[in-house]
Amino acid sequence: MREYLRRRLVGTSMTEARQRWLALIVLCLGDLMIVLDVTIVNVALPSIRADLGFTEASLAWVVNAYLLTFGGFLLLGGRAGDLFGGRRVFLVGISLFTLASLACGLANSEAFLVAARAVQGLGGAIVAAVALSLIMTLFTEASDRAKALGVFGFVTAGGGTIGVLLGGVLTDSLDWHWIFLVNLPIGVLVFALCLRLVPAQQPVGDRTSPDVLGAVTVTSALVLAVYAIVNANSAAWVSAQTLGLLAASAVLLATFIALEARVAAPLMPLRLFRIRTLAAANILAVLLASSMFGWFFLSALYLQRVLGYSALEVGLAYLPATLVIGGFSLGLSAKVVMRFGIKAPLVVGFGLFTAGLLLFVRAPVDGSFVVDVLPGMVLLGLGGGLSFNPLLLAAMGDVAPTEAGLASGLVNTTQMMGGALGLAVLASLAASRTDTLLGTGHGEVASLNGGYHAAFLAAAAFAALGAVLAAVLVQARAPAAAEEQPQEAEPEYASSRAA
Repeated sequence: MREYLRRRLVGTSMTEARQRWLALIVLCLGDLMIVLDVTIVNVALPSIRADLGFTEASLAWVVNAYLLTFGGFLLLGGRAGDLFGGRRVFLVGISLFTLASLACGLANSEAFLVAARAVQGLGGAIVAAVALSLIMTLFTEASDRAKALGVFGFVTAGGGTIGVLLGGVLTDSLDWHWIFLVNLPIGVLVFALCLRLVPAQQPVGDRTSPDVLGAVTVTSALVLAVYAIVNANSAAWVSAQTLGLLAASAVLLATFIALEARVAAPLMPLRLFRIRTLAAANILAVLLASSMFGWFFLSALYLQRVLGYSALEVGLAYLPATLVIGGFSLGLSAKVVMRFGIKAPLVVGFGLFTAGLLLFVRAPVDGSFVVDVLPGMVLLGLGGGLSFNPLLLAAMGDVAPTEAGLASGLVNTTQMMGGALGLAVLASLAASRTDTLLGTGHGEVASLNGGYHAAFLAAAAFAALGAVLAAVLVQARAPAAAEEQPQEAEPEYASSRAA
């Protein structure tokens, strides 16, 4: 009888473990849809413009509408997951995103497509914020959590490259509408599998008194800031529009902080920023996203406008970096973290990312892929694959379970804002340097390449600063320390850990 019970218990444990990993696949598939949509649309923009009659200026709204709502609602999405249950909110986000994808695919006017893209961004923000907190809840053991976050990091890092490839294939072989319609079967599948495999969670926190005013204030601040950043290149950084919007965003952000210090159930408890690893991780997330978004955007332009690659060839050129990131994320990164903790991999990862960007600084006008592109891609893949997993562990490891969704929304928000700000700054720098070289008599291609070199150098400076800050701010300890603590820790526990 005792042996029978033992076998039953072991079988039950194995079934639960299998279901957790299947649930991880579902969550990663949902997040992959969101990551894909950031890049898949870029290849199709010329076709969209010709079909729907966008002007050169209004075409930017196909991207900006998604970016604004995505960046503006991440924190609210993470908090909603805490208050109403992660699985329930994840299903809402997937439903919004899938229905908005259908609307995008059927769009026959500028306004309709832009509005549908905005709803897509809202659904994407909810999915991105909640998926990470669900993974942290499903995997409580340090080794399993490191492996799960490695898989999640691989999907997030590789999704952008897949989006470029898929966008080129669908646009060339079918029609631009299919870059959105391809989300429909995936969204339906994710919804059904989520109901079957992802366990329902009890809400945490007081649903009767949500911080609505705080949510509206911080979301408005983020939307204004993102709007100012993504339009700064066309309106000028020192224009009344850009400065006015940034000032209004700063006022709203200050108001939000004042509110959070007073309300009984704040949207974002200010004590979170006393957690050393969480604060450091968010600073590093801004720097990593700034350099990574800049590398992706600028290297694609270099390959297209300087070396003459097609859109599909650009996507193929990113495969070495994606494969290296995948190798680290799926196995090596978890082992490195368990062996060395989170500090050393972050320092080395940022250092490798810096080296890869510096190689692009010297990429010539007549460069070849093997000599001038591949080495930088490999180093950037190594740096990204080594950094992503410990960065997420640093952001989430010391946070109480009741605030996992909030921490998830916070780190996603800082990445989004850092990427948007960094990309805008780097694009402006590249354009300014290109104009200067054109004015001094250099050829068009040489001037473009000179502009990209200046921007790559600035991106390398961001990454180098990240390496220095990781060495100074991140504690040299293994991530298991936080996992061994009781699950029902008091709120003060995280702060005392950082002291």
